Amino acid sequence: MKATFKSPCGRLAVALLMLFVAARAFAELSTINPLVERARAQLAEARGRYQADGNNPTNAAQLACATYDAADLATNNAERARLAREGIASCRQSIAAKADYAGTHYYLGMNYGQLAHTDQFWSALNLVREMEHEFKTAAELDPLFDYAGPERNLGLLYLQAPGIVSIGNNRKARQYLESAAKLAPEYPENLLNLAEVYLKWDEPDKASLELKLLEAAWPRAQTNFASEAWMENWDDWTTRRDEVAKALEKISLKKSGK
Repeated sequence: MKATFKSPCGRLAVALLMLFVAARAFAELSTINPLVERARAQLAEARGRYQADGNNPTNAAQLACATYDAADLATNNAERARLAREGIASCRQSIAAKADYAGTHYYLGMNYGQLAHTDQFWSALNLVREMEHEFKTAAELDPLFDYAGPERNLGLLYLQAPGIVSIGNNRKARQYLESAAKLAPEYPENLLNLAEVYLKWDEPDKASLELKLLEAAWPRAQTNFASEAWMENWDDWTTRRDEVAKALEKISLKKSGK
């Protein structure tokens, strides 16, 4: 089944997958009240649809999408875990009913990530394996879901997880991040991830190419992702694009001896 809804849910997927660094300070919540209110409203709507028809896999996925976003703005680990478990339960129920829909596997993996934020290190590592499995399943069912979201998240997961005690693997990270950029080059996140990782791996020429592709796709993306719900994405994308450009300029000046 193909995706039947478009949503900026999971806008902070990078933060989700950074399981082994400190989460953002909860004090920031005071500056993003509109986001909190929107997340609460979307969660209430998604719960209503799911309660009306829990057999619909899209409703299960939308609820899990909403719980993920709400959990991302939670003020404590107990609240984050409760919301994540609600999303996990809706997806598991749908999957148990043999509804093969990429969205339920995708958001199951996303909510596992939220739950991992609340666990101890070794418990979080176990959830990383679950995330990997669900994202791979979602990619098999619909690689284009959420603008190549399953492969994008797999790439980030392999990039950021430890390599010795977990699944971290730069070769796999490259494979999936490059695939996501090819599958959905119209989505700025995919090109940005690739540009950033090329810089990380000291491949500035490749990073420069991705930046040029991003600049070419930018005007159309501003039209395609123009609603208020995408505002936080644009703040993030613009900042990251400018940082990549500055890093490449610094490298270029160093090479020229200036």
